[in-house]
Amino acid sequence: MRKNFGKKNWIVPQPVLIITTYDENGVANAMNAAWGGMYDEYKVMICLSTEHKTTQNILKSNEFVINFPSSKYAAEADYFGIETGNKVSDKIERAGLTIEKSEFVNAPVIKEFPIALDCKCLSIQEVDEGTTIVIASIVNASIDEAILDENKKNIDDSKLDIISYDPIFHTYKRIGESVAKAFQSGVKFKK
Repeated sequence: MRKNFGKKNWIVPQPVLIITTYDENGVANAMNAAWGGMYDEYKVMICLSTEHKTTQNILKSNEFVINFPSSKYAAEADYFGIETGNKVSDKIERAGLTIEKSEFVNAPVIKEFPIALDCKCLSIQEVDEGTTIVIASIVNASIDEAILDENKKNIDDSKLDIISYDPIFHTYKRIGESVAKAFQSGVKFKK
């Protein structure tokens, strides 16, 4: 038996994407972007309110970094979603985090967050009044060596502690254990 709930945004889990940019004066900004993810193999898509400081920065530079916070920094990640860069220019410092300029794009990387994707815009489109869709190419992924495997060639998922957003309960959750191998566990059903 199923129960209908009507229209809900219950796609879970949702990645917690902290988008960092520089403005025209080199001031860093960070925002928590709730709507985004993979668009294609090496492309991402984010949906942003047009009036956000981050959106305006992307429109000017065409570059940004997606940072993935660990559970240790859930409060800082949340702060980036509840405070606007249009009113507060030192959000990153207020959160007690540090940045360094990406080697690949004109945008900052949050040093405390374990994964960062440097992105260059391919398409920016205002799809309706106040909503902008950004499609970007990933030009580099930088990973904190503390979460790499012993050979330093891949992420060790037992060390990966990034968070996801649960829109049903409005909580951040730690990403859990592996349950099956992708592209292999379903082979048993092929004829």
